[in-house]
Amino acid sequence: MNFLISGASGLIGKELTKFFVKKGHQVIPLQRTSSSTQAYWDINNGTLQIEEDLKIDVIIHLAGESIAEGRWNKEKKERIKNSRVNGTKLLAEYFSKAKYQPGLFISGSAIGFYGNRGDEKLFENSKKGNGFLADVCHQWETATAKVSQVGIRVANIRLGMVLSSKGGALKKMLFPFKIGFGGIIGNGQQYISWIEIQDVVGAINHIIENTDIKGPVNIVSPSPVTNYNFTKTLGNILKRPTILPLPAFWTKILLGEMAQELLLSSTRVIPEKLQKAGYIFKNPTLKNALQNHIT
Repeated sequence: MNFLISGASGLIGKELTKFFVKKGHQVIPLQRTSSSTQAYWDINNGTLQIEEDLKIDVIIHLAGESIAEGRWNKEKKERIKNSRVNGTKLLAEYFSKAKYQPGLFISGSAIGFYGNRGDEKLFENSKKGNGFLADVCHQWETATAKVSQVGIRVANIRLGMVLSSKGGALKKMLFPFKIGFGGIIGNGQQYISWIEIQDVVGAINHIIENTDIKGPVNIVSPSPVTNYNFTKTLGNILKRPTILPLPAFWTKILLGEMAQELLLSSTRVIPEKLQKAGYIFKNPTLKNALQNHIT
């Protein structure tokens, strides 16, 4: 099979590329340099060029401006939104009219779709929440409409916090926790819906192999935990104290709107579609998932 991957150089993209190549598939990274002979794009000017007669079986669209780097000023929020929504529209427009249409379009999304929901259990059919990320995710998912309208199967993967020592949130947490500066954020009761990196790869492969899976798919473990429990589990594994809390007030002062949406919001998300489709999680518990990435 031929896979076209945007964001192939990112944390998830690298793991997917390694996985598919090992299985004997071809991975074509969608690149931002025009010297690429197979697949090139420029979201800002609406350019997308795919090598003529290259048949793509599966598109995996992961590219987007980092939400965890830099303060969320007006310009940053525009980049977060436009990199996701405009990039998805560009791909959907192209492949809805392509000579060779893919069988599956997997498009990134996030559990930010649900907003801050306390201890409410959230499933794929739960309503959209409020806030900047909820609005972005809604537009991001809606942007795939053109490919689904022509009969291409679409899966919008609502990713939780991805655990990997190679990047993402966990890598940033490890140093302060190792030197004893770890602690709960806010009141610690907000839910974190997490997913270990190998289960991200496994879940995406499960979507590819199970043609009945479509629409929004929660890519999270079946065991969401509170910030308090996450903090204590990580501290115990590292054998470090976790006695330096970061109050919500100071979190908002330091990080602004990003703090409210990424660190203080509570999203208790359940991977209902994956479970009903028979996916077996490799790392369903937080302790095992963290231990895999801590040496």
